[in-house]
Amino acid sequence: MDGYYAWMLMATAMVLLMTVPALALFYGGMSRSKSVLNMMMMSYSAMAVVGIIYVMWGWSTSFGGDDVAGLFGNPFTTFGLKDVPWESYISVAFQLTFAAITVALISGAIADRVKFSAWLLFIPFFVTIVYFPLAHMVWNADGLIYGWGAFDYAGGTVVHINAGLAGGILALVVGKRIGWPREQMRPHNLTLTMLGAGLLWFGWYGFNVGSIVFAEGDGGPKDTAQFMSETGFTFMTTTLATMAALLGWLVVEKILHGKATSLGAASGIVAGLVAITPAAGSVSPMGAIVLGAISGGVCAWAVGLKFRFGLDDSFDVVGVHLVAGLLGTILIGFLAAPDAPNPAAADTSGLLYGGGFDQLLIQLAAAGFALLWVGALTTIIALAIKHTIGWRVEDEDEVTTGIDFAQHGESAYDIAGSTGSSF
Repeated sequence: MDGYYAWMLMATAMVLLMTVPALALFYGGMSRSKSVLNMMMMSYSAMAVVGIIYVMWGWSTSFGGDDVAGLFGNPFTTFGLKDVPWESYISVAFQLTFAAITVALISGAIADRVKFSAWLLFIPFFVTIVYFPLAHMVWNADGLIYGWGAFDYAGGTVVHINAGLAGGILALVVGKRIGWPREQMRPHNLTLTMLGAGLLWFGWYGFNVGSIVFAEGDGGPKDTAQFMSETGFTFMTTTLATMAALLGWLVVEKILHGKATSLGAASGIVAGLVAITPAAGSVSPMGAIVLGAISGGVCAWAVGLKFRFGLDDSFDVVGVHLVAGLLGTILIGFLAAPDAPNPAAADTSGLLYGGGFDQLLIQLAAAGFALLWVGALTTIIALAIKHTIGWRVEDEDEVTTGIDFAQHGESAYDIAGSTGSSF
């Protein structure tokens, strides 16, 4: 199937684009002008560091190593891609991009205040201890959660619950930005954010539709009919959920705040994409619309909770990725359609299709386990860094100098006033 491998090369490039430049632009536009380069550097550096680590021991720990109690693979079995067949390299590259964007997503929760060195130290510990084992448990045929029969087509638990909760924990450990929430810290360039959101939407077709490669857990191609039906189906569900979420966000935003904003539209796009990620192969087109509308509306409400709880989650990683990831994972238990073409979900019905509570309970268990795993281990890593090299930049660098100049010796905009305290 030459066409299959050609598509997987394209899908891999599209997921890489989701991190650089799409997420970098999305987050960069939401930053203050004195922080935009640092924010974008966090995405670019995540891709570089995770990519090298993934080839060394990430693939082995996630998919290529001998299983250890259903929790992770032996990191030394295929260390450095030893004995991995050439034809499997596309699978390695595809999964590498998933690991990279998971880490990059976390950075949005701690914008404007973190030392670049601390971020670079966090990355290898997080992917090794948290991400690689969770990917093994959910997507590997020998994995613990896979064995429960939980559905996660492209990363509701592994990517979004993971990144959302990890971002929230880092925001708590690192602490609030100076002046938050009293001082207005508005996005400096929403045009960049809107462009980033559009590129994320485009790249997400590689993310979801490309995940057909692991739908049966074997990393191999399907027959032509199966390949065509499953890719077309996941393309459609991804599209519909995203459209519905955009509209759902804007409706709730208008009700709550009186305005339907461009930032709300961009955030709604991401909320819909996140929610459909675990469910793309399991829900019908109508189910995708329902899932997207619920996720967009709920996330539009949820992002405001950070002010109530005093959590300075800079770019709403918790309110979007954690909340939408949980919704997408759990609502499969209600909306799973028995005629969906994903063979892993064949003949499985959600509660609304008369399937009873079985799948719902499985999805709840998978989400709950992911929360416990990520929460406990990320807290340990975050506290270890806090009490060794420390997370925070100097107060003067955060407020006056600007983190771009302090950490990188550069300024995004060589104009007067670019290092002001608010923008």
